[in-house]
Amino acid sequence: MRPLKTITDFPHEIDEIEHLPIPMPDGVRLSARLWLPRGARQAPVPAILEYIPYRKRDSTAGRDALHHRYFAGHGFACVRVDLRGSGDSEGVLTDEYLEQELADGEAVLRWIAEQPWCDGAVGMMGISWGGFNALQLAARRPPELRAIITASSTDDRYADDVHFMGGCLLGDNLSWASTMFAYNSLPPDPDVVGEGWRTMWIERLEGSGLWLETWLRHQHRDDYWKHGSVGEDLAAIACPVMAVSGWADGYTNAVFRLLAGLDVPRLGLIGPWSHMYPHLGVPGPAIGFLQEALRWWDRWLRGEENGVMNEPMLRIWEQSTVSPFTAYAQRPGRWIGETRWPSERVSPRRYALAPNVLLPTDVPARPAALTVSSPLSVGLFAGKWCSYAGAPDLPGDQREEDGGALVFDSAPLQHDLEVLGRPVADLEISVDRPVAMVAVRLSEVLPDGAVTRLTYGLLNLTHRASHERPEPLEPHRRYRVSVSLNAISQRFAAGTRIRLAVSTSYWPLAWLPPECVTLTLHTGGSGLLLPIRHAPADEAAPRFEPPEAAEGRRQVQLAPIHQEWTVVRHLDADVSTLQVTDDKGTRRIEDLGTELTTSAVEAYSYRADDVTSARGETTWRRGLRRGDWQIETRTHTVLTCTPTRFVIDAELDAFEGERRVFSRNWHREVPRDLV
Repeated sequence: MRPLKTITDFPHEIDEIEHLPIPMPDGVRLSARLWLPRGARQAPVPAILEYIPYRKRDSTAGRDALHHRYFAGHGFACVRVDLRGSGDSEGVLTDEYLEQELADGEAVLRWIAEQPWCDGAVGMMGISWGGFNALQLAARRPPELRAIITASSTDDRYADDVHFMGGCLLGDNLSWASTMFAYNSLPPDPDVVGEGWRTMWIERLEGSGLWLETWLRHQHRDDYWKHGSVGEDLAAIACPVMAVSGWADGYTNAVFRLLAGLDVPRLGLIGPWSHMYPHLGVPGPAIGFLQEALRWWDRWLRGEENGVMNEPMLRIWEQSTVSPFTAYAQRPGRWIGETRWPSERVSPRRYALAPNVLLPTDVPARPAALTVSSPLSVGLFAGKWCSYAGAPDLPGDQREEDGGALVFDSAPLQHDLEVLGRPVADLEISVDRPVAMVAVRLSEVLPDGAVTRLTYGLLNLTHRASHERPEPLEPHRRYRVSVSLNAISQRFAAGTRIRLAVSTSYWPLAWLPPECVTLTLHTGGSGLLLPIRHAPADEAAPRFEPPEAAEGRRQVQLAPIHQEWTVVRHLDADVSTLQVTDDKGTRRIEDLGTELTTSAVEAYSYRADDVTSARGETTWRRGLRRGDWQIETRTHTVLTCTPTRFVIDAELDAFEGERRVFSRNWHREVPRDLV
């Protein structure tokens, strides 16, 4: 791995303003941190905005310094803003990507452009939430916004976000709701907002609400999800876009759609990384992403003709054969490039399905009807929908998973085979229940028998024709369905085999159907479509500088980090549990003297073959301490189900010192609607 190089000598000296209130039209003030090149008040410069809810003074303080000091040192004003109701900003945050958030964002952009240190040109950059609202604000065409960099985000909030996949409810929906439940319970910092901090805190505790309930009440692709999904009208985006993701991330598909659908200057970058910026990327190799971003900003905010748009439109880390493991430090492969997307160098190749085998379509095979009713253990070793590189959250060896699935293997490959894009499984199926799902996995089988999952796709079969208007299945009727798998760039090695696996469950990555299902797959009408890449052996590889960043804020780890994934099977009760522990311990930000404690435990369990025994449980503890100011919040959420409804039980307790200052319990039942 290439270590991150710390840069301290920049072309510009930097002035830093810790708290800068930005007034909104309704009088609410948002809190910003500003990094300003010295002299910008006399000679205005372009600005870069990052606009997220993750507490600029403590939670993201270290990362913010790495990035924004770097850009400020190269002559850009950098503004990091806490969303309304988060961090040190006033108001209450009640959901993600609301109209209020986007209207505030437009007001922030106007405010920045009007400042004496800004020349009127503003860019937006963000990962995850910040990548989302960069896209969403770009679609609103504020005149100040000249270009964006969006990392780990999506153009489709229903099809390709943390909530649903193929119409299936994701386990990460509970995980993410619990994350924000804990974030939203924290107060602003009294050193920033003054004596009113406690009043602001109680307003948040009382008003933020239970986001999990909101999301569960929108089980289909309705107007709720269309709001903020820029894919509804990509033509609305008129500024240049750089889209970034990683193969271990949950948001790679959007990069391909943005490159194909936008009609503006655009670049795509996909590495082996999880949900992280590429200069911090794990699995490696990390790259000099901030240098790439700097070239982008120089071109589109300063107008410099620096050749950044001469790069291939899509630069990708093509992964190569590797043994299965849950936490890679480095992923083998190479950089490749495509001058445009879709690429004329990629064409589909179809494979037919026959009992246990994957065949070229020119090889005759007798049709067969194969049945599967997967044990609920299929999915225990699937890893996270989105890897955060905070734990061993990548998929492990798939052999145990494959034992509960229909499996189709190719013959050993005679030559290396390159795949780039989204594989598609076309299946002819019938099921014995009106609501069912199918999980499809594509893997590489190594000569020693180990199986590495490369990608997968899910489909709620009631959504076979529409995510907006799903329809129940007619038991035992044959249907033809297409399951799109997540995009990949993979070089299969000669001597390995391609494996397609089909199961009727994938818990806890996806919530279980309301009844156990037996699926029949009719091989004669089924196949696998692989996007095969054809490129010359001597193609030039894109090159990147080593990763570098500005100096971060000094932080000291006071209590150790503890992260692990554990599968426990109680054979006497026939109960299995996947427990995910992500304890960040306690760290102190030295220049503030603030100590932060963060601990999360998630548990996902089931009993025997009872799909209604599925249970997701999350427990969060967050603490802030500085001198005699001591805050702790505890959140606990349990999601269970019956055949007809989801059941939520949640608790929130907040403490100031030893005194509990707030407590609330929720019990909610939400009808299942073909999920």
